Amino acid sequence: MSNVALMQKVVDQTVDIVNQVSPAELGRPSPCEGWTVRDVINHITGGATIFAISAEQGSVPDDELTRLMGGDNLGTDYKGSFSKAAERAMTAFEQPGVLDKIVKLPFGEMPAGVALDIAIFDVATHACDIAYATGRTVDDTELLAAALAMGRQMVGPELRAPGVFGDEQPAPGGASPQEKLLAFAGRKV
Repeated sequence: MSNVALMQKVVDQTVDIVNQVSPAELGRPSPCEGWTVRDVINHITGGATIFAISAEQGSVPDDELTRLMGGDNLGTDYKGSFSKAAERAMTAFEQPGVLDKIVKLPFGEMPAGVALDIAIFDVATHACDIAYATGRTVDDTELLAAALAMGRQMVGPELRAPGVFGDEQPAPGGASPQEKLLAFAGRKV
């Protein structure tokens, strides 16, 4: 399976999880320390837009980047906002030749194909954050195994810092693939 197809699976799973979140669940704490479910959805919505603009234009203008990273990306329609941003990102990454382009993200310049790998790991992890916080699960074991493998390739000691990824946590005995991914990302499960 291509990484674009894998990202589509991540997006489909995440849209499904977000669409199941009720307004009453938005304020629940997530395993992503200091963030509520709404904060996580806001983050992945802004992130999807950042990845889309980077794939489309090569980089995100500074004023837009500041808004997407620190502002409200959801308004009153968190489900629609995420779905629209994710669709835009997928459209951008499906364009011929885009994976070979160099893109600039907040954490550096890289081929768009590498950015896509980062997005797969990040969005899959945050889908698990949302699912875990709301008593749901991401059950696609193939997707979770692929995201975890990408994370293990990308997340080194330099990314194990507050606000990025915490130290890998022990997964409980008999942990689900969702719990293993969350534990790797530094979540206490």
